[in-house]
Amino acid sequence: MNSTPDAVRDVISAVDLAGVLTNAVLGGIAARAARLDIVGFVILAILSGLGGGMIRDALLQHGAVVALTDPYYLVVAIIGAVIAFFIPFKGTWPNRALVLLDALALGCWASVGVQKGLEAGLGWLPAVLLGMVTAVGGGMVRDVLLRKIPTVFGGNTLYATSAFVACIVMLALSELGLPAFGSIFATLAGAALSLLARRFGWVLPTEVKLPKPRPVSAWFSGWWGGRRRRERTPRR
Repeated sequence: MNSTPDAVRDVISAVDLAGVLTNAVLGGIAARAARLDIVGFVILAILSGLGGGMIRDALLQHGAVVALTDPYYLVVAIIGAVIAFFIPFKGTWPNRALVLLDALALGCWASVGVQKGLEAGLGWLPAVLLGMVTAVGGGMVRDVLLRKIPTVFGGNTLYATSAFVACIVMLALSELGLPAFGSIFATLAGAALSLLARRFGWVLPTEVKLPKPRPVSAWFSGWWGGRRRRERTPRR
């Protein structure tokens, strides 16, 4: 039984690094679309792959940022930039692999953010906020640097919503004393919703159009003019 948390931790770490690599490649793809040089590839890859976790650790103010103390994170992000610089990723299967890994990383990062918030003694709402920031923060920073409206603000297929669902699952199972199972099920729940949203094109509404109310003056004019009386009079 004691080996279960260690095994889960190893799996989460592997998914975490795979997510860093995937989002670093996505940052490199965005740099290619913007026609940037190798410096732009590396910067966007690092911020896209590590930005969310860096913002989370800076907000927690509990020691140094993990992405700067663990050498694997920066190395993997730079490798992702180099891969995106030499490979255009125009095929169907490479793109599908990136989508799958990105979805898994989304749920994984959300669960890690919630867990770190709870370990820091924060309430459930700040913990969920940290989970959301960890999951979508890197993509937001990348879009802002490219002078684009962040995709999490609308028009995407439930990316932030999937992170929120993963945060809620992690929070609920952590409160039940099952953080290891919370990490697993939160990762799977966030990934499943993200993939289903991509498959079926689910998006959140951008606005709600309420029916225009009838003016009170028009109602009174129709009543005093005898319109309702004529409508009630049967025809002979």
